[in-house]
Amino acid sequence: MSKDYYAALGVQRDASEDEVKKAFRRLAHAHHPDKGGDQKKFKDINEAYQILSDKTKRQQYDQFGSAVFEQGASSRPGSGFGGFEGGINLDLDDLGDLFGSAFGFGSRHAVRELRGNDIQTEISIDFLDSVRGVTKTLKLYKHDACERCDGNGAEPGTKRETCSSCKGSGQVQHMNRTIFGTIQTSTLCQTCQGQGSKPTQLCTSCKGAGVERKTKELQLHIPGGIIDGEAVKLSGAGEYPGPGGKPGDLYVQVRVKTHPTLQRDGYNVLSTVRIPYTTLTLGGSITLETVDGTGELKIPEATEAGAVFKLRNRGFVHPRSGNRGDQLVTVQPLVQSKLNKEQRRILENLRDMGL
Repeated sequence: MSKDYYAALGVQRDASEDEVKKAFRRLAHAHHPDKGGDQKKFKDINEAYQILSDKTKRQQYDQFGSAVFEQGASSRPGSGFGGFEGGINLDLDDLGDLFGSAFGFGSRHAVRELRGNDIQTEISIDFLDSVRGVTKTLKLYKHDACERCDGNGAEPGTKRETCSSCKGSGQVQHMNRTIFGTIQTSTLCQTCQGQGSKPTQLCTSCKGAGVERKTKELQLHIPGGIIDGEAVKLSGAGEYPGPGGKPGDLYVQVRVKTHPTLQRDGYNVLSTVRIPYTTLTLGGSITLETVDGTGELKIPEATEAGAVFKLRNRGFVHPRSGNRGDQLVTVQPLVQSKLNKEQRRILENLRDMGL
């Protein structure tokens, strides 16, 4: 049965690469098993993203469906690969790339790299920091490279010897029987994890694992204009898998705190200020809070309640154009809750005059 990868990510078939990526990050965060999510759902989401995020695989999927990526996929009339009777001239490297996931192997030169797990965390920042950008210090308790051996598993100062399994190449050759015949493929040597050599003496701290669990501090730069819930990626800041491996990535979801007087609307900032009735009627100027500090707004005579004024270039910076949004200020009359005798007398006289 054909799988619907677009439905798995909740996107349309014409979704852009950015829309696919955002959908994956949102769903992966919600369904990650480490956060109590459904493991099968998480696996389906990851499978869909692996296909739709790759231009070549996505094109193949759109044309032939998910069968081309599933175990036991075979030729179909009109599939574009022709029959298998008679001679076939196929490039094995391209063949491995095309059918790698279907038969469980890559091309002759594709060796899967040992890679650590991606990890996720969350951080909260103030509203004004989301406008200007800010650098935060993160403390993460995670699997990291052993400090004593620098992650290679060998006791410092000792020698290494050639791996007997791969003879120093870091790769092990396999012969795979497929519908196209026997194909030779390479995989990462599990004995030395692709390093081609082994330590003669294991690190006394990590016992050769090259990994230790520890607290690590990282500096995270959060760009100005970031949206509440958006994630920032730190490449290589995830978990370290061990000797010969590459660390995963770190995804930090940014939560923006609310502001008592300012609110975001796209790249603009909204605010409401209450000013005396006399200022609305006679005009004047008021001071108000902006994302750049205290600002001044001139109020013309006979301003009506609910009027909106624009403070140019007092909003968020657009990441592409570099232009800033505006601050839109709504003015409302300030109604006094308590009046002294003199204030009440004056207002009563104004009322009697029809004002």
